[in-house]
Order: sequence, then structure tokens, then C-alpha cells
Amino acid sequence: MHEFALDGPGVRIAGLRSGNAGAPRVLALHGWLDNAASFLPLAPWLAHLDLVAPDLPGHGRSAHLPPGSDYSFAGALHSVLDIADALGWERFALLGHSMGAGIASLVAAAAPRRIERLLAIEALGALPEDPARTAARLREAVAAARALRGKRLRLFPDPEPAVRARMQANGLSEPVARLLVERGLEAVEGGWRWSSDPRLTLPTMVRMTDAQVDDLVAGIACPTRVIYADPPQPYLPEPERSRRVRLLPRGELVVVQGTHHLHMEDPAAVAAAIGDFLGAA
Repeated sequence: MHEFALDGPGVRIAGLRSGNAGAPRVLALHGWLDNAASFLPLAPWLAHLDLVAPDLPGHGRSAHLPPGSDYSFAGALHSVLDIADALGWERFALLGHSMGAGIASLVAAAAPRRIERLLAIEALGALPEDPARTAARLREAVAAARALRGKRLRLFPDPEPAVRARMQANGLSEPVARLLVERGLEAVEGGWRWSSDPRLTLPTMVRMTDAQVDDLVAGIACPTRVIYADPPQPYLPEPERSRRVRLLPRGELVVVQGTHHLHMEDPAAVAAAIGDFLGAA
């Protein structure tokens, strides 16, 4: 995959692209605080596709959102459609991991005429919230946002401590962590720091209820394949995650032994689970 950059409304987007022009179009959306390098291990198995993996706004080498903006799922939905517009893509498939799969779910439900297929890895829909926590969540988010202004970013003397930090935080192997870190750091005076926007670490101000998430998933009309790792993640346990897949009008579930970043740690197994869903090789 090679580097690309494009100008969306108000923000410059960087990313990686396979360059297989004329092939089935697939927009690949990475997880929270990851970046386009998330799809490098899987890319050799998807070489028959026109695979575009952007760094979502505030991540990797893409620009941060302007002051006063926040990183909501609704905003990310428009970012994805803006990226597709800039590519000249009217219809395309979505491949998402974790947060990227959640964003892809919203796009598929909101713009059904544009999305041909959805391949969701380790997430579907959005994380719900108990309605009784609406005010508490709002207060927590506002307090965290006001406190963020005085915080300083961590400075690393070289990339190695950052690699070890990602390994520990996400249970990643060293090669996988290094791929994400190399794209997620920037050189500054005195060392290295994360290039991601610190506002990405703030709590979400408002979340959907369980009923709203169910309606969202049920509104995804395109063929959808969901790949979950076993054992499941604490934030989406069984049987809840399988119940959610059954709400899809044209959905199917594949479970693969692995960790949350299984598409990076075991790309061959994930490629086998994808099969020809996104287009025949």
C-alpha cells in the first residue's frame, strides 16, 4: 500500500491505498487511537481490491479537527462520506475494525444507497448507555473536556517506550504494536509524541440507548458479515453480541479464535473468514 492524501471539508486526510484501480472499492476504517497501518497485515490477502485505509480525523497523519469540534460518531459518519466523495466513489463497501466497525455501521444505516457491503470486525452498531446515566455522562464529558486544556502530552525519548506502552495497553505483539506506533508518532523538539488529537481520549457526551442501537443495526440493509474474536471483549459479551447480529436483515456471523486486534495478529485466519465477501480474488 502507498501513501495518499486528500482534502476533505475543513480537514486534510492522509492514509494508505492499494492502488488497484478498477477493482471493487473498499473503504477500511481503523479502531480508536489506531491508524491506517491497522490494515497493513491484512492487505496482502485483499490485493484484488481497491483498498483505501484513511487515518480518520485526529488519528495517524491526518489533521486534527478545528478547535470547538468534538469527535462524535455523527461527525465521523460525515467524515467517511466526505472521504468517499473526495475519492469520487458513489458506491463502495466498508470494512471496519472496532470503533471503525461502529462508524461503518452508522454509515451503512444512514446512507444505504451508497454502501454495497459491510464487513465489521469486533464491533457492530454503537456502545449503548443506560438512559439513567444521561446527565452523569454529560457532566463527566464536560468536566474532562475543560480539564484537558491544561494537560501536556507525554514525550518519549525514542519510539521504543511507545511501542512497549501499546503492547501493554492493548495486549499486542511487538510487530503489530510497532506498525501502529510508527504511524502514530511525530518527531518534536526533545523526542517523540503521539500525533493523535488528545480530544480523542475524552468521554463521549451522549450515547444511544439499547433500543436505539437495535434499531440502527436493524436498519443496515446491505449484506453484512460480522467477525468476532473468541473470547469476547468485556464491552460486548455473549450472548448480547450474537443477539445484535441476528437483528441484521442480511447478516451473518463468523467467530475466530483470537484477540481484539485479530485482523493484525492473525490476518490469514481473518482473510479466510472474509473469503470472497468483499469481491472474488
